[in-house]
Amino acid sequence: MFKTFVFGIILGLFGTGALAYFAPVIDIHRERSLIEVQPNGGNVEEYRINLPRDRIMVGLAGSKESLPAGLDWPGADRLGDTQAEIFKVRNRDNAVIGVASRLASSADSTGSFIEWALHFPARGTLYTQMALAHSPEGFRTGVMRAGTRDFLDLSGTMRERFVAGKDGDSDAQGHIELQAILVAPLGDVE
Repeated sequence: MFKTFVFGIILGLFGTGALAYFAPVIDIHRERSLIEVQPNGGNVEEYRINLPRDRIMVGLAGSKESLPAGLDWPGADRLGDTQAEIFKVRNRDNAVIGVASRLASSADSTGSFIEWALHFPARGTLYTQMALAHSPEGFRTGVMRAGTRDFLDLSGTMRERFVAGKDGDSDAQGHIELQAILVAPLGDVE
């Protein structure tokens, strides 16, 4: 009787393991990465954030228009005028592929900065510090400072541009275009 019990437990464990392997409970869909390969060996990826549709959260001290409504943003002096926003990120095919956070401040207590952190669940996270001023073409550029998983060994730059919406557009405010220009780090010169 005891041998039958132990055999049943072992057989049940193997059966459960086989079932979990061949019929997974979670089957996460991964959007294809839309990457343009450049002649220099790097690649370019373009992302889009539709406003206001893709805005998830906005936090700014003293603001009456926080999102979600009723968000109580800390008013500590050390935060200055730091603004935090969280967005959905879309690829060129307009499919949501991740989330992004944008932090910005011009206060003396924090120093002026603009930072983006883009997280793609299937690929990793990309962290970029942006220049404060726009270029004559209307872009703000920045340098990739860190990355995880797929972005871990890459270096590169990011370009940000706001494109105003047109009349009759479903996204009345417009959209933010982000362009990541990534290259592998230089190896040892022989």
